[in-house]
Amino acid sequence: MTEDAGRDLFDGELLELAVPASLAGMRLDRALAMLTDRSRAETALAIVEGRVQINAAVIAKGSRMLVEGDVLRAQLRPPAGEFVEPDAQVIIEVVLDDEDFVVVNKLPRQVVHPGAGQRTGTLVAGLLARYPEIALLAREGRSEPARPGIVHRLDKGTSGLLVVAKTPLGLSALSAQMGARTAGRTYLSLVKGHVVEDRGIVDAPIGRSPRAPTLMAVRADGREARTHYDVRARLDEPYESSVLELRLDTGRTHQIRVHMASISHAVVNDLRYGHQRDLRLDEDRLFLHASRLTFQHPRSDATVSLEAPLPPDLRALLPADLDL
Repeated sequence: MTEDAGRDLFDGELLELAVPASLAGMRLDRALAMLTDRSRAETALAIVEGRVQINAAVIAKGSRMLVEGDVLRAQLRPPAGEFVEPDAQVIIEVVLDDEDFVVVNKLPRQVVHPGAGQRTGTLVAGLLARYPEIALLAREGRSEPARPGIVHRLDKGTSGLLVVAKTPLGLSALSAQMGARTAGRTYLSLVKGHVVEDRGIVDAPIGRSPRAPTLMAVRADGREARTHYDVRARLDEPYESSVLELRLDTGRTHQIRVHMASISHAVVNDLRYGHQRDLRLDEDRLFLHASRLTFQHPRSDATVSLEAPLPPDLRALLPADLDL
């Protein structure tokens, strides 16, 4: 999830962008694979099938070098994916184990499912070792092969609560709640600077960044995105910062990170979205934690509400007497 609720882009959709300087000089097939989280074989097939254009001309070779300003257009099939091998060595902190779902407290630096950056050692691999029935969701075509049971995600550098479906009923019910935005997701974060208003809403559409296509950005033509925040504390040392409680109305890729950066309050240690390195945290660790998760049980009207306290590495950055 990113703190995203589902698949925002490139799932059989049209990719169209002006080539930024960061991709200039890169092979077309390599750039497509990076942008779309596909294998080189999948992007090569799209090229062979005539589904890739540059400046309105069909490109027949993946070796074509990109030029800054080129208009790249590609229609890619949904990612084929591969079934994930179970891995019992993956550490999983189970918060609630139910017949239809499992809620885990995802560890920081743990990748939820295989992608271009990491294929093995993912949370999904660990879940499959512990709950082999989850694999049936993929083998029956109910979930993507690499993402069995996944209904929302958390970024690698984010910790906290994540629910994963175990049965078809669980998958259907939880996916519907995520899609209808009736599931509640609350985060705790430390952000740069003093946020002036005690509470507010960032209501700004999010789409792929035109300058760096692997990042997201606030864009007029993006998908709607809303983030509510409440200031829990303002700190002065070792630099001005604010402790926020954040609630998602939507679940776009990197939503909290993009929205906070857009109002000049980047998440602490988020180097990709504008915060300087905080040496008190590991380089790829964000001060962002999914602290509360609320949803309706798939088999009843009962509300499932769970909380996970800040982990020690984040709590250590805050005053000991701060009540969260």
